[in-house]
Amino acid sequence: MPPSERDVRLADDRTLRVLEEGDPRGHPVFYLHGTPGSRVLYEKQVGDARRRGLRLIGYDRPGYGGSPPKPGRRVVDAASDVVSIADALGLDRFAVYGHSGGGPHALACGTLPPRRTVAIASLASVAPYPAEGLDWLRGQGEENVAEFSATLKGEAELERFLEAQRPGLLSATPEGLVAALGSLLSPIDARILTNELAPFFAAQAREGLREGVAGWRDDDLAFMRPWGFHPSQIRIPTQIWQGGEDRMVPFAHGEWLATRMPHAEVHLEPTEGHLTLVGRYPSVHAWLATHF
Repeated sequence: MPPSERDVRLADDRTLRVLEEGDPRGHPVFYLHGTPGSRVLYEKQVGDARRRGLRLIGYDRPGYGGSPPKPGRRVVDAASDVVSIADALGLDRFAVYGHSGGGPHALACGTLPPRRTVAIASLASVAPYPAEGLDWLRGQGEENVAEFSATLKGEAELERFLEAQRPGLLSATPEGLVAALGSLLSPIDARILTNELAPFFAAQAREGLREGVAGWRDDDLAFMRPWGFHPSQIRIPTQIWQGGEDRMVPFAHGEWLATRMPHAEVHLEPTEGHLTLVGRYPSVHAWLATHF
């Protein structure tokens, strides 16, 4: 492994593959990847963290890339995994943010004591399932509706569905990602995939899925089972970001979270998509840095 990567052994004898970038002496900020995804970080994201004096830490959730699966994991379990990594790295206090499938896991870290987690940010997160007053699947692209419908039928059906999708993501070129993602892309998201973001998303998915679909499967199951906490419980400084042109996680999910989290700083952006929120990382980094 490169010097910036390591396997961190946890108290229960599991290991998690961890990547560190940015300023090695800076304030520690965990970035929680999307679904499916991996610890691979976006070059511009790393550069911005370095300029701001942030030590950016990514890791593979169980079942992705270099981290063995943990069947039956819940969303809230991400909080204890982040603490375990922080302890192994000798970090007392840290910030956390996550995009897409990393969003709920970042929110889970909001349940940690403020002496450990100084602030969290969630970009394009789904709401819990079921969510009172929210039609959870409405507004999602056809591929997502099929995926989460398979999730509701159980682990075996979901695994069959994801195994059929995996070869396309493993072999997709950056240029082919638009076709691979199909109805999940709004026009604004399709346009952004023509630049340097496409190689990043392709690399992140390939690394995350190289050993199989266990991480993807367990993410989906965790999203649609009890999370182990409710977003309204979070009291530490929190940002919520959601785009109005998002076909992966519809705008209504962000609105639902906003109404249940009165203490959060909310950014409901009608002209943003799902992938375009990557461009908001500088603002998120700047905000997180103010809480150390």
